[in-house]
Amino acid sequence: MKVIKKLNENFVCEDAHGGSGSRKLLLAEKEMKNVQGMTRGFLPAGSKFDWHNHDKLNEVMYVLKGNGSVRDEDGIYPYNTGDVFIFPEGIYHEIENTSEKENEYIFMRVYQ
Repeated sequence: MKVIKKLNENFVCEDAHGGSGSRKLLLAEKEMKNVQGMTRGFLPAGSKFDWHNHDKLNEVMYVLKGNGSVRDEDGIYPYNTGDVFIFPEGIYHEIENTSEKENEYIFMRVYQ
């Protein structure tokens, strides 16, 4: 087998952003060239991934389930299932679940 398969039951859920949400590490650093990591993120209703940035990394967020808002230095932007956000290296941002249900995302962080 030349492809790599990872089983869902092997992914461990861990705290993310100080415990405001959680994540499963799907792709770790150095498993793929130029990719720092890929995670499946979970954010409980009314919670947020607080204001942060990624040094020397671009981040892509794909919304698997839910709705809420993303904030950067210029404004607040609503999101819904299927939306994609790209956070360029060094840009501060915050992700908030404004709904009454847990939101789910895929995050991919790529080296600049």
